[in-house]
Amino acid sequence: MPTNTNLERLHEAGVSIWLDTLSRELLDSGEFAGLISDYSVTGATSNPTIFAKAITSSDLYDDQLRALASAGQRDPQELFFSLALDDVREAARLLRPVYDRSGGTDGFISFECTPDLADDTEATIAQATDLWERLDQPNVMIKVPGTAAGLPAIEELTGRGVNVNITLLFSIERYEEVIDAYMHGLAARAEADTPLDTITSVASFFLSRIDTKVDEQLPEGSPLRGQVALASARVAYQRYLAKFAGTEWERLHGRGAKRQRPLWASTGTKNPEYSDVLYVSELIGPEVVNTMPEQTLHAFADHGEVRPTLAADPGAAARTLADAEAAGIDLTSVTSELEREGVQSFCDSYRQLLDCIESKLGSLIAA
Repeated sequence: MPTNTNLERLHEAGVSIWLDTLSRELLDSGEFAGLISDYSVTGATSNPTIFAKAITSSDLYDDQLRALASAGQRDPQELFFSLALDDVREAARLLRPVYDRSGGTDGFISFECTPDLADDTEATIAQATDLWERLDQPNVMIKVPGTAAGLPAIEELTGRGVNVNITLLFSIERYEEVIDAYMHGLAARAEADTPLDTITSVASFFLSRIDTKVDEQLPEGSPLRGQVALASARVAYQRYLAKFAGTEWERLHGRGAKRQRPLWASTGTKNPEYSDVLYVSELIGPEVVNTMPEQTLHAFADHGEVRPTLAADPGAAARTLADAEAAGIDLTSVTSELEREGVQSFCDSYRQLLDCIESKLGSLIAA
């Protein structure tokens, strides 16, 4: 199959196309390899909800689960790690040629710390370090939530040489703190005279959830509906360009440091009145990542248009956010609520996942 033209053009415009799902079925069927070769996919992300769906809806994990139980492993979290980390390693293997060709800037698969640790800095650092060592692949990222407790973890893990994907970002202010944490971690490595060129990081903005919550507070017909998330992303991109410039950054860059690219997440359109590729087509520009659900990826492959939209008229994005504030939208409150809801949603999925593993284990042992 020839490479899809729309996605190839999107990639050529500077957007790294990542798949926002992972499962053994996707890997074993050859579909994931096909998306890399034919759909310009250069990375993938996972989270507790994705793995809960993959493991609960498939019997492809049953033989491994049975073998682990026979070997004496009964702890649900360790069983989950054994199942999921094998998928991540296989995805990393398939993406390794992309990583090598890009000089270590692309070709990544992300795996998330368990969401019950989102407000525990030290436990996050310990688990992220353990996962990083167990995976032992240069093109893996460990996902750490952009909570207040996550900020010192990001700095410490970066200092240790761990690739970090900061997840559950909603506010521009928190995004700036995340960049600072990454820069401080790089500076610590520079001070210790350890390599900087082996580290890559992304900061993941969750977009459609912002519009869902903001739209609920706006009247029907408001021109702001479906615009606030895009405006937030565009302002964040300007902050990215500003932060990764100047004397301090040039000093780190001279040592081989890479910019922490912004990643657009939650890009599946939730409102059927909006374009099904809204959060892709309106955020195209260099040095960004867009992680898409399969449905969004195929929609853009079918009818997506590629034009540089991300940096066009940056002042307009700031005006949109000011107009939202004037209309009574408290974005600080909105983004704080979204962060808490995101953590809770992942915790719910994680508990569902562990319950499913325990249930499956019981059935397999009984059989």
